[in-house]
Amino acid sequence: MSGLSKFEHKLETMISGAFARAFRSAVQPVEISAALQRECDNNAQILSRDRRIVPNDFHVELAAIDLDRLNPIDNGLAGHFATQLKEHADQQGYQFPGAISIEFEAAEDLTTGRFRIRSRSQAKVTGNASYTQVRRARAVLEVNGTRHPLQAPGLVIGRGTEADVRINDPGVSRRHIEFVVDANGDDVRIEVRDLGSTNGMLVDGHRITQTGVHDGTQVKIGNTTMTVRVIEEDVHV
Repeated sequence: MSGLSKFEHKLETMISGAFARAFRSAVQPVEISAALQRECDNNAQILSRDRRIVPNDFHVELAAIDLDRLNPIDNGLAGHFATQLKEHADQQGYQFPGAISIEFEAAEDLTTGRFRIRSRSQAKVTGNASYTQVRRARAVLEVNGTRHPLQAPGLVIGRGTEADVRINDPGVSRRHIEFVVDANGDDVRIEVRDLGSTNGMLVDGHRITQTGVHDGTQVKIGNTTMTVRVIEEDVHV
């Protein structure tokens, strides 16, 4: 039995009547599952002979009427789709850069029974700071839904274990960039500098090697964009 056939069988035998009522529309779960797998196939990036990375963040857009029918059971459905994607990835030798996320959204331009999928690779991010350190910080770095304090003397961002903030992004070097924080009383100044990385960095869309940053500055390395946030209004950067 193929992977998709198994998936259909699971839905038929495990899911309650709520699913059956929801799927009276033309959009069928097996169609969405197949489309998610194709999204991985079409966007696989070859990193080496036996390593390919695929998107892990998916947005399924549907007509409002179809979304309303899915709302009662979309969390369970997303879990089944994620399991199916993991099985497909194992068969194809794909790797996800982080946890799989699948969300359903309404699209005004879609009619009943039509859907489309948007995807992106969102790398897993880990840091060394505690919750208390983040909460007390006067400036933080936001990366893929995580926050990391920008405190003196600074913060090294990279893919390697020696970095203070580690990003599982194949386009990021082991030690890619450093945020240098100079605190003198109430005056705090923050700079970002490239550490001789392979792919460099973009600061607010401009390729440079070193510059000062302020609240809202966006820095992109590899496929990952991070944003500087200043917590206190009277902090100067």
